[in-house]
Amino acid sequence: MDLSNVKPNIRYLKDMKEVIYNKEWLKTALDDLELYYMYRGIERKNGMRYDITVIPARMMGEEFVKTKGHCHPEKETYIVLEGKVIFLMQKSKGEIVEDVYAIKAKKNDAVIIPSNYEHIAINPSNQELKIGNWVSEKSGHNYDLLQKMKGACYFYTKKGWIKNKNYKKIPKLRASGETGRRAAFRAL
Repeated sequence: MDLSNVKPNIRYLKDMKEVIYNKEWLKTALDDLELYYMYRGIERKNGMRYDITVIPARMMGEEFVKTKGHCHPEKETYIVLEGKVIFLMQKSKGEIVEDVYAIKAKKNDAVIIPSNYEHIAINPSNQELKIGNWVSEKSGHNYDLLQKMKGACYFYTKKGWIKNKNYKKIPKLRASGETGRRAAFRAL
């Protein structure tokens, strides 16, 4: 899909400061650094909205670039259009994380995010990532918990997964090396 004539919403570093792992890196990073691009409402059908998110290959200190993260009351379906992605999903009750899961996906894979799971998309590669998603038009984006806790319960860095110390108790990360439908359905 050609996005050259569509104006994206841009997520700048200044919009993400509270969820970035490396606070030292933030001291010298530019606030207007463009982290990723959201093309919302590319298509609408039967109460659903199709969006595309483009995440360039970039590092934020030692952390791989990621989306800010949010939660919906309904399931959301992602399709990897280009590149590779890691989806980190966590289910929380208040500030307690009950479950946390990571799925790796590549071009043409689909991943279903279960309802009421906070989720982020991470670009773990040196290539641009482009993901499409279908979500209910009624479904808003709830950023509250991830902002309050200064990110998801794990950060993905050059050294691997690092626990977010703002959470009191974090379950062991369940991760899938599988890609595609099998991994998506195991998360459910």
